Amino acid sequence: MHVFGEAVTMASAIFLLLALGLALSFEFVNGFHDTANAVATVIYTHTLKPTHAVVWSGCWNLIGVLVSTGAIAFSVVSLLPVELVINVGSGAGFAMVFALLISAIVWNLGTWYLGLPASSSHTLIGSIMGVGLANSLLAKGRVFGEGVNWAQAKQVGASLLISPIVGFVCAALLLLLSKALIKRPELYQAPEPGAAPPPWIRGLLVLTCTGVSFAHGSNDGQKGMGLIMLILIGIIPGAYALNMSADHAALTQVVASADAARPAFAAAGSAVLVPAAAANDTLSGFLKTTGKESPATYAALATIDQSIADQLRPMQSFSELSVENRKSLRTEAYLIAETISKLDKKHLLTDPATRETAVELKSRLDHITKFIPTWVKFAVAVALGLGTMIGWKRIVVTVGEKIGKEHLTYAQGASAELVAMLTIGAADYFGLPVSTTHVLSSGVAGTMAANRSGLQMGTLRNLMLAWVLTLPVCVLLGATTFSAGLYLVLNVFGVK
Repeated sequence: MHVFGEAVTMASAIFLLLALGLALSFEFVNGFHDTANAVATVIYTHTLKPTHAVVWSGCWNLIGVLVSTGAIAFSVVSLLPVELVINVGSGAGFAMVFALLISAIVWNLGTWYLGLPASSSHTLIGSIMGVGLANSLLAKGRVFGEGVNWAQAKQVGASLLISPIVGFVCAALLLLLSKALIKRPELYQAPEPGAAPPPWIRGLLVLTCTGVSFAHGSNDGQKGMGLIMLILIGIIPGAYALNMSADHAALTQVVASADAARPAFAAAGSAVLVPAAAANDTLSGFLKTTGKESPATYAALATIDQSIADQLRPMQSFSELSVENRKSLRTEAYLIAETISKLDKKHLLTDPATRETAVELKSRLDHITKFIPTWVKFAVAVALGLGTMIGWKRIVVTVGEKIGKEHLTYAQGASAELVAMLTIGAADYFGLPVSTTHVLSSGVAGTMAANRSGLQMGTLRNLMLAWVLTLPVCVLLGATTFSAGLYLVLNVFGVK
């Protein structure tokens, strides 16, 4: 049968439907699990009725997904073992995708049922680490732990760790600053039961709710996009291994950048000879946690750089390549781009001219391999938006009633949401996944502390417990489901 114009087996078509269904289910659960935080303040300040609030938030989540850049999608993907990313159509690749999605959905549903605002970002990243550890343990000739991109995990982990601290401190300071500058008593009083706030306060709270919902969509929505792209690349590479919309000018720019960068690569690797057949393995080895820079790294870069330029030079578009050649070209482009990224992050590209040409080549290659089709954005946007409108109440009650001992005031709600909106927006700009849940709930706690409203320590203890347990539990879930999935796809479905 044919899917998106490409012939696939019945088994592959079933895998495709199941995987896409799970990926969209993850975003649906993410919607009512995480976005509930965005509507808690407008509901508990009587700014909007619950139904209006969740529909409004869902719409802005949808818009946030549609205008997102895709940087976070591929930031999350880069945490995965390189051999699974470039061979995502293998049995191990399928097992990886299913393990990530199943373990993330299970933990998200469990914490939602208990009303705990746990982080979907933590959940997914823990699952990724579990898959990487299990892969390094099960694959022959691997060193345990090298399947995880620890440098990227450290960067992502730091953003997840720092963001709730930023939420707590900045929301508290913003509330204190508001009290010092804005002398409007009604802003700092608990809402009267059933009474809507004054129009100007209502407008402010709707604005901050809108901002948080938009920022959540543009940040969290991308995680599902990255996984969907892995699924599409693995099952129908002819259509999605490369950005088929790239025109002749884009291909010409890649060739020009490759020609400009190659002399420096060749000079740095002139001391060794790396056969073309071994070049991919050389770069794959360098990209592992234990991989070290050597002349062979640059020699392999020069070899693959030449291969890419030679393939693209006579072509008008990627449609002239066979399916197999599209897959191999994507692998080569991915390996070069990630190698340049690692060299740059380790400050090993010391010559300014060499660094400039290498980074430009990476950017050109990313353009043809790291892309999100419009229909994928729409599918994720609809799933996240619909999820926002369903099942929100458990998390809303926790944020609105169980963090502080007193009712949320207008100023507290606005301060927490404004900080969350700006923090998530900044993380989106820098391509870092952060937790909407942690930023906003810690922001509410910060305003309660600054207002001396008192904190419900039982709730905070449960939140901290969920925060601490999410990573190790999801590592275990990811490793277990990957191991079970690998056995099934290899021995039951016969996918190699």
